[in-house]
Amino acid sequence: MNPAMTLALSPPAELGRGEEASLVARLRVGDPDALAEAYQAHSAHVWAFARRFLGDDMAAEDMVQDTFVSLGAAIRGFTGAASLRTFLVSVAVNRARHHVRAAARRRAAAARLGEVPRPTSPTPEDELERVRLSTLLSRALDELPLDQRVAFVLFEVEERTSAEVATIVGSNEATVRARVWHARRKLRELLSREGVQ
Repeated sequence: MNPAMTLALSPPAELGRGEEASLVARLRVGDPDALAEAYQAHSAHVWAFARRFLGDDMAAEDMVQDTFVSLGAAIRGFTGAASLRTFLVSVAVNRARHHVRAAARRRAAAARLGEVPRPTSPTPEDELERVRLSTLLSRALDELPLDQRVAFVLFEVEERTSAEVATIVGSNEATVRARVWHARRKLRELLSREGVQ
């Protein structure tokens, strides 16, 4: 089952401080059962962030896998200042940066070659408009510097507080708010050029 479906049906409860500390200790020594428990408890939230950030279910699933595969090495950087869930989202942010760069290069190459993805079956007019707007937004997001894009998605789409975003990206709240402000301004400019109000 897709992690988002799991989240929608039965969101996993947050672990208590003691349970989380025990889980982190077991992750640090490479306990495969601990990795399975971390995945069970947090994969749906990581997937939800990845889906909102990337706009694609399959890419989001790949990012979830990448995040948990890299957890064994990344857990050494976990200080306990934030929850394990927040730490995992910050690991996903780092994975997302790599994915975004690669996706932008692929789209640019496709545009140069004149390749336009075609729908496999006819869609209703409203679906076409949704796809058009989604494409325009993806292109506009591609134009943002990565730091602004990450801050925008975490703050505006994921509706996290500026303090949470600052913890995830390793910055301060004022910097996060500035990045979100610049991202909003640039997105408005880019979308208005395309006739989107």
